[in-house]
Amino acid sequence: MVSPTTAAAIKRVLEATETDGLLAIEGIRKEFPGVVALDDVRLRVRPGTVHALMGENGAGKSTLMKIIAGIYQPDAGEIRLRGVPVTLKSPLDALEQGIAMIHQELALMNWMTVAENIWIRREPRNRLGLIDHAKMVEMTESLFSRLNIVLDPRAQVSDLTVAQKQMVEIARAVSYESNILIMDEPTSALTDREVEHLFAIIRDLRARGIGIVYITHKMNELFEIADEFTVFRDGKYVGTHASKDVTRDDIIRMMVGREITDMFPKIDCPIGDVILEVKNLTLPGVFHDISFSIRRGEILGLAGLVGSKRSNVAEALFGVRPAASGEILIDGRPVTIDSPGAAMAHGLAFLTEDRKETGCFLALDCLENIQSALITRSHVKAGFIDQATVTKLAEDMAAKLRIKTPNLHEIVENLSGGNQQKLLIARWLLTRPRILILDEPTRGIDVGAKAEIHRLITGLAAEGVAVLMISSELPEVLGMSDRIMVMHEGHVSGFLDRSEASQVRIMDLAAR
Repeated sequence: MVSPTTAAAIKRVLEATETDGLLAIEGIRKEFPGVVALDDVRLRVRPGTVHALMGENGAGKSTLMKIIAGIYQPDAGEIRLRGVPVTLKSPLDALEQGIAMIHQELALMNWMTVAENIWIRREPRNRLGLIDHAKMVEMTESLFSRLNIVLDPRAQVSDLTVAQKQMVEIARAVSYESNILIMDEPTSALTDREVEHLFAIIRDLRARGIGIVYITHKMNELFEIADEFTVFRDGKYVGTHASKDVTRDDIIRMMVGREITDMFPKIDCPIGDVILEVKNLTLPGVFHDISFSIRRGEILGLAGLVGSKRSNVAEALFGVRPAASGEILIDGRPVTIDSPGAAMAHGLAFLTEDRKETGCFLALDCLENIQSALITRSHVKAGFIDQATVTKLAEDMAAKLRIKTPNLHEIVENLSGGNQQKLLIARWLLTRPRILILDEPTRGIDVGAKAEIHRLITGLAAEGVAVLMISSELPEVLGMSDRIMVMHEGHVSGFLDRSEASQVRIMDLAAR
């Protein structure tokens, strides 16, 4: 028989859960040197729901999630789990209290197996106290069966695709039997089919009563998977609504505090002569017989499914991994591009797909990152960098792109993902390129910044810059391109003029 005291305690918890849900955040504040990241924000997550957290880059979304996951400690405010105030001192502390987080930048150990990554620090032991690998594989298979994941527990993580690594991260989080699961941009590198699988898993977890906090910049995902959403702006709470009660425009207004009437501000620019021509570019085992041209003032969109080798072609053009055969002509003259330095000498610039791995120097500050491609003879006097001029150029471009940072001496690792992306764009725009290659230019960028980046791109085209734009977002390709080149498994499957292009026609070519 339950004692009156225990019964009263259970009743209080149930009442608190009804009021607060699984998780309640009240009055959270967090400051970093020179910046207030969060100011009196709040959030409530109910059991068995998906709660999307929306906002521009730098709005404070990831900072709050890191507080909930025990990575940061708040300067003020309260966190309640099922109505009970808690202090989360570390990620392990958060896990033990039922909170798991899947970060946008995956944190698996590549040299270990799938099973070892999932059960690290919790490995089953045999009678001798040694790790029971057979039991660990069995536990992993059982977990994968629950989640409908088809993957070998013995596979080494370094051999997995990004999507498969994402599934391992999800499985690891679920293995803790967490009540609250935080997902930070989980679909940023997934194909449509992989997104469908992820959503099926999320719906299953929701049906089991788990509360899911879902950070995304993709508006369509909010309406497909989220029950309700909360918006932050500039580190402050804006509002919470049920997804079914609002429109896409309502959410954008909440996020940016203004109307965005034209996401793809494409203007008809004068298109000049051919500036870049590629003939039969081939890299054995990767791509073959790639031929196309771009004119001054033209935006050529490059579309294709994962595995089409779009990014490999871009890397070859910029000399990162030169092609084995074929020809590159600039202004009608054959050129040899066997290094990024050679590409830059010919007026090319290249924004890479992966800002952390191949783009930003994370340990350096913003100024050093922006100026790294700008230090040319024109900015060197008597053997010394003209630092005053370079700094002024960097400051002006950072202001133009609205890069949120206390100052340009802030370490880049401390910036949000979207602001890191804008920093890279600033770096290359300052080189005043003649040919600009953009690989996923708005990945991880919020809706307001996307419109700004699109305006910059079309503005550069109006100045005569030739733009090759790779994007996985078909609305972006359709909205920004004068022509579209579609690739499939390492070869060009077709070209479409802007007037005849559609998502259906692009997908038809991409799947050939």
